[in-house]
Amino acid sequence: MLSKFHRFHGNRTLRRVYAQGKSVRGPLFSVRYAPSNRDSYRVAVVVSRKVRKSAVGRNRIRRRVYGAVRNLGLSRPFDIVITIFSDSLLDVPAEDLARQLKRQLKVAGVLS
Repeated sequence: MLSKFHRFHGNRTLRRVYAQGKSVRGPLFSVRYAPSNRDSYRVAVVVSRKVRKSAVGRNRIRRRVYGAVRNLGLSRPFDIVITIFSDSLLDVPAEDLARQLKRQLKVAGVLS
């Protein structure tokens, strides 16, 4: 899990990223990002009930994505919202998930 320092708190900052941020879409998830005035990055993972009905499944998806983000070693100050589209993310190997996330963040310019 990602430390509390690198996660979003409250709804207002998420709204700012949705309103002002840019988006990079992949087959399983979308990455929306906006520059931040903080010293480090913040990440939120959004998994809708349409993706997976059970809270256990949604939380498992969320934990997998947070784990992949933690292992990437982000350092630039960005606010990042990852929106999940497919519950097949539960079956994707961790290496493939990390590779796809890394690719989308590089396209976005968040990861150098």
